[in-house]
Amino acid sequence: MSLTRSAEATASRTADSRWLELLARAGFIGYGIVHLLFAWLALQIAFGTSSDDGDQSGALRTLSAQPLGKFLVIAVAVGLLAMAIWQALEAAVGHRAERGKERVLERLASAGRTVVYLYFAWTAFKVFSDAGSNSADQQEALTGKLMTSSGGRWLVGLAGLVVAAIGIGLVIYGARKKFEKHLKTGEMSPKTRQLARRLGMAGYIAKGVAYGIAGLLVIVAAVNYDPEKARGLDAALHTLREQSYGMFLLTLVALGIAAFGVYCFLQSRYRKV
Repeated sequence: MSLTRSAEATASRTADSRWLELLARAGFIGYGIVHLLFAWLALQIAFGTSSDDGDQSGALRTLSAQPLGKFLVIAVAVGLLAMAIWQALEAAVGHRAERGKERVLERLASAGRTVVYLYFAWTAFKVFSDAGSNSADQQEALTGKLMTSSGGRWLVGLAGLVVAAIGIGLVIYGARKKFEKHLKTGEMSPKTRQLARRLGMAGYIAKGVAYGIAGLLVIVAAVNYDPEKARGLDAALHTLREQSYGMFLLTLVALGIAAFGVYCFLQSRYRKV
């Protein structure tokens, strides 16, 4: 057996691990809780009462402040790490039901999810250890440093384009209901399937809008040499709040993000893992 085939066989056995599946499914529950808290912070921003950053790190700090919060945060971190391992294996040897270009795209998407889940797991660990978990401030500081280097503004602008493209992709993904192919829809009742469809559409579109605005703000920061604009989702939500009918629009986005949180709970039961 060649080295490549041996590695693939090992990855396949790991991917079939029952413990990894259970941890990944638990991770979806933690991911859902984070998004519900994120939605709550977004609502507070909409009504001008927020005292923390409107992003996932702010949501995790809110969770950490609750009774047993530290335990819950580290449990979320473990679940997200399991999800990252699962998606890394999917990127390496998964999506065998697809063929050709479709499989390549799905494996690339899994690679992207791996990075996202690892980032959130690391953020949760930093919140647990109280080690500088304010991601909005960190993004602003990093952007400022990049802009002082040769070609830094181009890198910041490129990063903004990538984030904006992710936002557009999430909107399309939700609007076309592409998420359904990853669910065990055959095990759902008609009402559950309809609920999953509506929650998934609302959730992915809302997240796409938030990421799209965040990406545009990063691009503006690069063009105008203004690192304060590059504060990620927190800046995106505050910018949306400042627009005409901003409170109404941000409330809709918050409700959509909450819908995604509930959709994550459904994924913990019906996602193909």
